[in-house]
Amino acid sequence: MIQNNNDKNSDSQSAPAARAAKEIFAAELEGLNDKLAERDAELLRLQEERDAEIRELNEVKAQLEEAKSILEIRVSAKTKELRDLTANLGKEVEERTRELRGKIEESEHSRVALMNMLEDMEDLRRRAEEEKEKTLAIITNFADGLLFFDSSDCLALANPQIEAYFGASKEDVLSLIGKKIGGLENVAGFKPLVELVGGSLQKISRKELFLSDKLVLEVSSLEVAGRHGKIGTLVTIHDITREKTVERMKTEFVSIAAHQLRTPISAIKWTLRMILDGDLGPITEEQRDFLDKTYKSNERMINLINDLLNVTRIEEGRHLYNLILVNLEDIVYALAGTYSELLKQKNLSLEFKKPEKPLPQVKIDVEKMRLVVSNLIENAIKYTPVGGTISVSIVSDGANMRVSVRDTGMGILKDQEERIFTKYFRGSNAIRMETEGTGLGLFIAKNIVETHGGSIGFVSQEGKGTTFTFTVPLASSAAPKT
Repeated sequence: MIQNNNDKNSDSQSAPAARAAKEIFAAELEGLNDKLAERDAELLRLQEERDAEIRELNEVKAQLEEAKSILEIRVSAKTKELRDLTANLGKEVEERTRELRGKIEESEHSRVALMNMLEDMEDLRRRAEEEKEKTLAIITNFADGLLFFDSSDCLALANPQIEAYFGASKEDVLSLIGKKIGGLENVAGFKPLVELVGGSLQKISRKELFLSDKLVLEVSSLEVAGRHGKIGTLVTIHDITREKTVERMKTEFVSIAAHQLRTPISAIKWTLRMILDGDLGPITEEQRDFLDKTYKSNERMINLINDLLNVTRIEEGRHLYNLILVNLEDIVYALAGTYSELLKQKNLSLEFKKPEKPLPQVKIDVEKMRLVVSNLIENAIKYTPVGGTISVSIVSDGANMRVSVRDTGMGILKDQEERIFTKYFRGSNAIRMETEGTGLGLFIAKNIVETHGGSIGFVSQEGKGTTFTFTVPLASSAAPKT
């Protein structure tokens, strides 16, 4: 009984302990379960990482295999290329060798050609030196004076004849080398040349330079051009003293001969006029016809003598005598009215265009200005076909009086226009239409107008007519040249 009680007491004491142990075990079991869960989770994570690494390794492997495949293809291609290069290398080396041999041969030919060229150049240089020496010898011994200015208009060369013309020493001329034209005044003898040429080089054609009674020079200049433009300017100086002397003697002879002829020709004129007028008795119609032709021929001779005398006066610079203030309009109008008979014979009409307002006066030699206007009107009548028209006008532009004579005649040939105002020239078509004439009228008219300080010119169209126009300065504008 006691044992049973003890057992009961013992059982009653061990039950709580068993529960506690059970709880501890349950807790430990639960802890183990948690750890197992954690371990399973860790194993799962490691499995996933391993799977990812395996996938990555598989991808790397695939890439490596792909790279290997590409590399094998490239290696194969390069191998083939190397084989091809190796196969062609021999041919290329052979071709290059042939090329090099050809170039070596070509170089040898070039060397030979170059040597030949050098020999030719040396020969050309020698010839150029010879030509240069010849040219310098020609320039040195040239009869005319020569001055050559380079492209900068500085004196580069002067031949010895220059020294003789201008009374300069060789040292003086050498001191002028490299100077412009204005710098030539440093040597006194060159001053007239500088004044003639001007401060800067300009084109000059046959200008006369009077240094003394025994030395007259003709100066011309021209631009020397090369392939690449202007090289320089050459001034040539020619001694025309002898020509001027001969010209003066010729002028004096013509003047004397004309004066000597004038008296008998005038006597013949008045004798013929008296016979034609019946002052010496009656004559037959046949005699009148012959005498009338003789009278007209004598008149032409008188006109020729007068023209020759006018030319000699022009050349001597003494063809203006009596300068007075007049109304040029009155002179032109009066002259235009003197050709009525001649106009009627050719069935021509002449119109004088009278200015609307009174014109100012001009200071002129009336006789000489009549000669100018008459010449222009007579030429218009001569060279205008039957039925044509002529008009004369006069206007003032404020500084000049302008006189124009327009016709509907045959006109002037283009290739002859530049010679119209030269002495003794007549156009070829003018000679065919009017055989008589001296070719002095326009030369005289030009010189008279220019001596008055004016100018003369024309506009013409072949077959349609010509307009000659000259100007004379108004009395307050300019004084005539004397």
